[in-house]
Order: sequence, then structure tokens, then C-alpha cells
Amino acid sequence: MTELSSTDVTALLTQLSKGDKSVIERLMPLVYDELHRRAAGYMRKERANHTLQPTALVHEAYLKLVQQRESNWKNRAHFLAVAAQLMRRILIDHARARLSSKRGGELEIVSLDEASQFRTDTPAGLLSVDDALTKLEKLDPRQGHIVEMRFYGGLTVDETAEVLSVSSRTVEREWTLARAWLYAQLKDQISGAP
Repeated sequence: MTELSSTDVTALLTQLSKGDKSVIERLMPLVYDELHRRAAGYMRKERANHTLQPTALVHEAYLKLVQQRESNWKNRAHFLAVAAQLMRRILIDHARARLSSKRGGELEIVSLDEASQFRTDTPAGLLSVDDALTKLEKLDPRQGHIVEMRFYGGLTVDETAEVLSVSSRTVEREWTLARAWLYAQLKDQISGAP
């Protein structure tokens, strides 16, 4: 396992931002284990028979990360935050494709227990959380980013604070508020179902 040096990663990301694609081979070993660990942690929240595996999720996200035309990577935490965004999009697209292939593509109802745990072990559950998160991002973009980084990206409070240039206490407070808001949104969806 390659040690993830924040300084090394930041230097390589700076070179990549300047268009130097030759650093990709050196960057991959420095970030792969970390991305895979985060993807595996997230995939543990998914349904047991999910067709997307952590390795495939990491590879797809990594390819999208390094192929971005205009990337201005600030540091390792910023890179991981963007990776979290991409992993979210990949999982959401995968869930939407799975639901659309079902008869009628209808969404399933998410139980209150699932909502309170932010479980995403069904495509419908993942889409319900994503819909609520999209609403939150419109109301409070910072809270939306915090949820995305913490829930989808597995970033710590300190890493999230670094990316957003705020204090760890601010992230903790906003994380608590965002989870309460999301719970209320998901609860309303369920109680409003026939």
C-alpha cells in the first residue's frame, strides 16, 4: 500500500492542473488506495447484490477526475471532495438506469428506518436521498457540499473543513443541521405516500 503523502499528491495535482498528463502514472498509486477505501466503505451501504463493485466505481471516478479539462486542484482534500461528487453521480446514474429498466421504472417507497439511516441499499433509496440532497444544495449549498463529502466521499470533518475553508466546528454544526433537514425531507416523502 502506497503511503498517501499530502505534499506529494498536491504537487502532482498542481502539475496535472497545468496540463501535464505524464503525472497520472505517479498520481494513481498515491490516491488509489484512499479512493478504493472510501468507495468500499460507501458500497457497504449499498444492497448486497449491487452490480457495481468498489474497484469499478474507483476506476470510473478516477478516469473522470484526470480527464477533466479545467481542473484547478488545490490539494489532496479538494481532489477527494471532487472524487466524492463523481462517485455520487456515478451511483445515481447507475440507480436511475436500474430503475428505468424495471417495469415502468417506478420508485420504491423508502421506510422511515432507511431514511433515518440514509440507507442506500436500493436504487429507490439512493434516488430518494439524492433528490433530498439536491433540494438541500439549492437551499444551502455549503450544507449540501458537506453531506456530499461526508456521506458519499467519506471525508472526515477535518478534511471537509479544509476543502470548504471553514472550521471543523462549522462542519460539525452544518452536518448535524443537514442530516436533520434530510431526515425531515425523507420522512415527509414517506408519510405522503399512498
